[in-house]
Amino acid sequence: MNLLTIFKMIAALGTAATGFLALVRPTAIYGFTGLIAEGPRGISEIRAIFGALFIALGIAPFLFGATAYRVLGLGYLTIALVRLVSIFIDRSTSSSNLISLAIEIVFGIILILR
Repeated sequence: MNLLTIFKMIAALGTAATGFLALVRPTAIYGFTGLIAEGPRGISEIRAIFGALFIALGIAPFLFGATAYRVLGLGYLTIALVRLVSIFIDRSTSSSNLISLAIEIVFGIILILR
């Protein structure tokens, strides 16, 4: 197992861990997303999208291999691109937004490398 594979595994596990946190503590995501769930419907949405989807995306590479790592990487790079555009359009230069952008770029690059 080489260093790149280890980094890919860390990125995938980090994705799944983020999902797990959102699933079990949906109000905790406010600190790194700025999103506040309004009522039970909002909590349900956070659990489903930030929770279940991130868990599935993080676990997928361990089930489906190299292609799933690249798909996850493409997802991160797409999120980073949209976030970058949003930073300028919405003037959203908060430190948490910039940190998220950096993580998404790093994870995305690591995950798409062969």
